[in-house]
Amino acid sequence: MSEQQVYVRFPEEADAGELTAMYKRNRKFFEKFSPSNPEEYYTEEHQLQTIIKSRADRVEDRKYAFLVCHKEDDRIIGNIGLSFVVRGPLQSCMIGYSLDQAYNGNGYMTEAVKQVVRYAFEELKFHRIVGEASPRNPGSIHVLENAGFHKEGISRSNVKINGVWEDHQVLALINPSEDI
Repeated sequence: MSEQQVYVRFPEEADAGELTAMYKRNRKFFEKFSPSNPEEYYTEEHQLQTIIKSRADRVEDRKYAFLVCHKEDDRIIGNIGLSFVVRGPLQSCMIGYSLDQAYNGNGYMTEAVKQVVRYAFEELKFHRIVGEASPRNPGSIHVLENAGFHKEGISRSNVKINGVWEDHQVLALINPSEDI
């Protein structure tokens, strides 16, 4: 992909309605590979509170939430988050993401992950970013690999999804610009 077709940005209160609609549209799709969310998650009020909390999380260096937007029409087509932030000797975090099913298979999430990784390494000065994906979701594993992540192993019985403890492929990326 020569020219970027997506961009990432922090969520704003005005995004609550569009974000809620995207989650509702993709609920069954997202729940195939991620833990189910409670019913209130799919309300505009819940999304608004989540957006407001995301600002405090950023300020306090706990978590970083981003929206993935399609450049052509500025539509919200997904999200990416950096969570499990650990500073001190680890300087690490975990990346997670979801993309509207209608936009899958176009390289959009790989591009968005690369943008967030760049921000994580250059602005936030992380040393290491970990990503995990279900082996049943090879597309997600490919996103991470295409963004430069390397497989490290399997976390056995790692996440409970739809009542079943599932293994996850662990991938990681080390900040290439750091002096070791």
